[in-house]
Amino acid sequence: MENKKELDLIIWGATGFTGQLVCEYINKTYSSSSLTWGIAGRNKEKISDIGKNLKIGNDKIFIADSNDLESLIKLTSKTKVICTTVGPYAKYGTNLIEACIKTGTNYCDITGETQWIRQIIDKYHSSAIEKRIKIINSCGFDSIPSDMGVFYSQKRIFEKTGKYATKINMRVAGAKGGISGGTYNSLSNVLEEARVDKNVRKTLTNPYGLNPIDKQFGPDKPDLQKVIFDKISNSWIAPFVMAGINTKIVRRSHALINFKYGVDFCYDEATLTGKGIFGQIRGYMSLIPIFLATRKKGSIIKNIVDYALPKSGEGPSEKTRISGYYNLRFYLTHQNKTYISKVIGDRDPGYGSTSKMLSESAVCLALDKTPETYGILTPSVALGDSLLKRLKENAGLTFTFD
Repeated sequence: MENKKELDLIIWGATGFTGQLVCEYINKTYSSSSLTWGIAGRNKEKISDIGKNLKIGNDKIFIADSNDLESLIKLTSKTKVICTTVGPYAKYGTNLIEACIKTGTNYCDITGETQWIRQIIDKYHSSAIEKRIKIINSCGFDSIPSDMGVFYSQKRIFEKTGKYATKINMRVAGAKGGISGGTYNSLSNVLEEARVDKNVRKTLTNPYGLNPIDKQFGPDKPDLQKVIFDKISNSWIAPFVMAGINTKIVRRSHALINFKYGVDFCYDEATLTGKGIFGQIRGYMSLIPIFLATRKKGSIIKNIVDYALPKSGEGPSEKTRISGYYNLRFYLTHQNKTYISKVIGDRDPGYGSTSKMLSESAVCLALDKTPETYGILTPSVALGDSLLKRLKENAGLTFTFD
């Protein structure tokens, strides 16, 4: 079926804030390449305007609806890869996965919705393997820097010592960028589902909640929920809001490669807040936004936060995106010795860098030679060294190892 596809790539959700950034990046970076690509959305007028701005022909502009499976089947039948920015994925993503399974189409997204990933693993993993397609979740800030950071770090320490690290502690050393309306909306949806569904709560609280059912074991504990002093980094640390999805993606990667780093491999994430009393105070201050954003739907606090924060489809200015960055440190433990690797992004995490990472994941999936692995996958397992190369050369990510 793949040989009959008209295009290499279609961007679904091209009229949204992140979707437009992806389109602009693809157009700027690959307009003179062999990549054949198109755009798709629900609103004919809006998607046509995007097409005109990008000088995309009408034959590469498509209309579909997330609630209309037949329209999505028609859409995915035209492309080797569908790249989607349409969330919350638990509300708008499942039919697209179904369509990809039916048409044998590869897929990538930027979801951070743990409970939905669990659902599609249970429902579609076997079918995706049978169809020999890759369904790749979490190709944005959650969770490429974490997943590919571990992939890179273990690769480098093995080259240096002949062994893999038995423990990696990722610490956010710094980050700057505007709040993502889409990410906040997805987080709110996850929390609301967790309040009414005990199975969702079970997935969210299980450190190995995205592992294959028969591989949900290991030494890791639930993600950090308080401020503590961290000996490995010699700093106070606080909870990292993206740890809930990132750590589970990293552990799923490890399970899918048959515990290559050892069944006792440990991984966790946190945010560095500094040394001394001021570092401790900064740690406690960092808990305030998390507390406010996770209040119950309909509460006064939640309503105020909803009003103040950007809505889905809204995001930071170009100036904010360009001036943003993130700096992640990976502390690797091997035979009681600590090594440090870093992943640094040159744009704000939620939009500037996410749009580039998703774009490169999609192009990698469409054009590059990748591992012969299929199913509901993670970025590192699905794309491996090919994606690492693209992230370093094109997406503004720097990977270093000391």
